[in-house]
Order: sequence, then structure tokens, then C-alpha cells
Amino acid sequence: MLKILKYSFFDLIRSRWSIIYFLFYFVSGMVLLYMSNDVSKAIVSLMNITFILTPLIGTIFGVMNFYNSREFVELLLAQPIPRNRIFLGMYLGIGLSLSLSLFAGMALPFIFYGIFISASIMSLVTLLLSGIFLTFIFTGISFYIALVNENKLKGFGMAILVWLFMSFIYDGLFLLSLLLLQDYPIEKFAIAISLLNPIDLSRILIMLKLDISALMGYTGAVFNKFFGNNSGMLISFLALTVWTIVPVFFILKKSSKKDF
Repeated sequence: MLKILKYSFFDLIRSRWSIIYFLFYFVSGMVLLYMSNDVSKAIVSLMNITFILTPLIGTIFGVMNFYNSREFVELLLAQPIPRNRIFLGMYLGIGLSLSLSLFAGMALPFIFYGIFISASIMSLVTLLLSGIFLTFIFTGISFYIALVNENKLKGFGMAILVWLFMSFIYDGLFLLSLLLLQDYPIEKFAIAISLLNPIDLSRILIMLKLDISALMGYTGAVFNKFFGNNSGMLISFLALTVWTIVPVFFILKKSSKKDF
């Protein structure tokens, strides 16, 4: 598994797309810091980019890498190697390479700016951790979709549809439900619904770290009360961990039965 992980990791980290991915975040961070001259404002702007782009890149890389590596997978399956090690190694290689590009591209501009002496350093750490979680989550989801669907067009379409739902449609349904149920006690409902979407959960964590939850009104006060304490933060990161583990579980389960 480690050999397959190493191969997948170095194959992707050397690709021009990984370099472009790194340069995009690096240039975006430098420009935002230069224009705003404020770490907190730059983090908020980068948050809006990250929580749309990172899941999209993880989705595209996960599904396309699986389809492009099909012949390589069939060659490995002909060897006396357990299937779960093959697919787990490929998945981890993709996730780690994308996470490294994200981490380096996003962290270096703030390091050059002097983030270590800034009060917003924990906000940046939370943003980086959230971005890495989202990378592994959406890479795993798209990898599983590609594993289930042999048709490339169908698999790619389903993966993009999942990203669209999580990034845009889910928020609209969430806000609509809050509007329709505003006459009822919906605090626990709002928190539970937030935990069911890793993008929303990550966004809430960043906003609380930057102390701008007041912009969310009553809902922001509810989130601040729950997620603002240590137990709430622990539950949030546990939820993101579960979101990361579940796709891997289904990948291993499906790969052990799938006929190539």
C-alpha cells in the first residue's frame, strides 16, 4: 500500500495541475494580503474561495484519476496484492498530494506576512485543517462514485452533482427550512443540519474563530453558543473526521466485491 501511495503521490505532485493548484492559492493569498493589508480580511476572502474550489478540485481529481488509472489498477489486481491496499494507497496518494499543494500555497503567503505574531493565527490553522478535511472528504466521495460507475460520463456527472448539492443547493434548502420553521424552536435542528454538510460546518468554524458570527443573526448566536466552546469544537472536528472515514469505508467495501 505504501508503494502504491508513494507512486500516486509523486505522480500527482509532479503534474502541472498540482503546480497550478499551488500557484493559485499562493498568488491569491499574496494579492489578498497586499490589497487588504489585514490578515483577518484576507482569511475571510480566502475562505470564500477555498470552500468552493477545494471540494471541486478534490472531486475532479478523485474521479478522473480513477478512470485514467484503470489499466494500472487492472495490472495491479493481476498481482497477489489485496484489493483494499491498492485502492487505499491510490486514494491516500491523491488526498495527500492535493493537501500538500493546498497547505503550501495557502500557508506560505501568511508566513511571509508574519502570521506567527498575529492574533489570527488560529483562524488560519482552522482554515488549513478545514481545507485538508474537505480535500480528503470530496476526493473519497468522488473516488467511490467512480468505483461504482464504470461509465466515465455518468460517474463524472454524479460527482459534480454531489459537489453542486453540497456547495450551493444544500445552503438554499437549509435557509428555506429555517425560514419556514422560524416560529418553532429550531436550535438543535439547525446544529444537526450543519453537521450534515462538511462545507457548512467548516465555514461556521472559521466565522466563529474570526468572531464574525454576529453577521449571521440569531442563527449565528446559536452556533456561537454550541460551537464556540471546547466541546462544540471537538464535536465539529469529530464530525469532519467521520465525514472523512465514511467514504473510505465504502471504497474498501465496494472494491472487495467489484469485478474488474
